[in-house]
Amino acid sequence: MTLRLAKAELPAELRENMVAQLGAVPENVEVLWHSPRVARDNLEFGARVGAWDAVEPSLKAFAHMAVAAQVGCSWCLDVGYFQAQHGKLDLAKASQVPRWHEAEVFTPLERGVMEYAEAMTNTPPTVTDEQYAALLARLGTPAMVELTAFVAYVNLATRANVANGVTSQGFSDACEIPLAPPSATPSATPRDGSAA
Repeated sequence: MTLRLAKAELPAELRENMVAQLGAVPENVEVLWHSPRVARDNLEFGARVGAWDAVEPSLKAFAHMAVAAQVGCSWCLDVGYFQAQHGKLDLAKASQVPRWHEAEVFTPLERGVMEYAEAMTNTPPTVTDEQYAALLARLGTPAMVELTAFVAYVNLATRANVANGVTSQGFSDACEIPLAPPSATPSATPRDGSAA
């Protein structure tokens, strides 16, 4: 897949900030910059979502990467894994998120969060009362609200990247443990019958 829009030129200060944070300018920002208002609002909302703290960072990282694997957003998997390393998360676990259905490194709570993220991502969503209640009992009300809103935001980001043709930029190449390829099992593909 290639970018469906040419990269727009970012203001120098924004470009420098992106390079300082990630080592490179994210292509999804360069694509969105064709509408600076959309790009700025997206960056601002993403920063606010990133500052939420009712859910443990590793659970949010695993949920994000599970959605990215299901939707087929290689950019989100790439940068999500890179951010997991910089957030000092367990890379042995984070590297296995694309194949979490088969991997045996995850706790029941981590599995429940990734399953919930996938259920929210399905078209139509397949979240069950039992699934929701089980996570609510484990996480509490504020964290459950946050997790749900976080997964919804991640769906917006991953789907926009895929639609715009944004793919991996190699951010995760700097990680010591390679990122596992996405699972080939039917349970890790979108349940709406579409290709990832």
